[in-house]
Amino acid sequence: MLAYFEAVRKVLEKLESTQEESVKRAAQMLADAIASGGMVYVFGASHASIAAQELFYRAGGLVPINPILAPGLTTDVRPITRTTHIERMPGYAEVLLRDVPIGPGDVLVVVSVSGRNTVPIEMAEEAGKRGAKVIAVTSLAYSKAVSSRAPSGKLLYQVADLVLDLCGDPGDAAVEIPGLKQRVGPTSTVAAAVLLNAVVVETARELLTRGIEPPIFLSANLDGADAHNASLLARYSGRLTYM
Repeated sequence: MLAYFEAVRKVLEKLESTQEESVKRAAQMLADAIASGGMVYVFGASHASIAAQELFYRAGGLVPINPILAPGLTTDVRPITRTTHIERMPGYAEVLLRDVPIGPGDVLVVVSVSGRNTVPIEMAEEAGKRGAKVIAVTSLAYSKAVSSRAPSGKLLYQVADLVLDLCGDPGDAAVEIPGLKQRVGPTSTVAAAVLLNAVVVETARELLTRGIEPPIFLSANLDGADAHNASLLARYSGRLTYM
């Protein structure tokens, strides 16, 4: 068996055995926001921004999700090493949120594997000050093995209303190869995609139990999808930050 497949399988089994209740609580939070006319925002820096991109304008995904794609903190930045420095900058989160209409009734999902860097932590803190609910997607084992880089001294999981644990190892990489000092094979991207899509599915289920039709995108490559998606986009006109 391939070592990485086995490593991911172990993480997925741990997610399934430990995160079910947290996923359901997150789904309740998203359903509350959507049912009351609120929006869901999602942020991640560097490779964690991939999780943010997974959630918005996605076939089978919820419509009222806005990514916060920060200049200097996505993987198309050159040199890519700049993301490492920017993610540690105090005050940048507040600047990013100046033009984001997040507030009471909304939810912010913040993805940060280590949970130690300043921008994700201050993003969560600022959203909380505005009255939004905050969900942290992070590796608790990793966070508890490091110190905070934020001026507050807090780690991401300490400033969130709810935590979804990525169940990864400190350093993220999971596979040991004899003769190689460093581990290889990070698991956080896979784990984040699984957790967040599980939340989407359970949110749709929860909305249905409340008698609300979940606003779900169809794949643009299915017949009839263009009209379906256009109708949903029109419903949220002026509220989707990427349109």
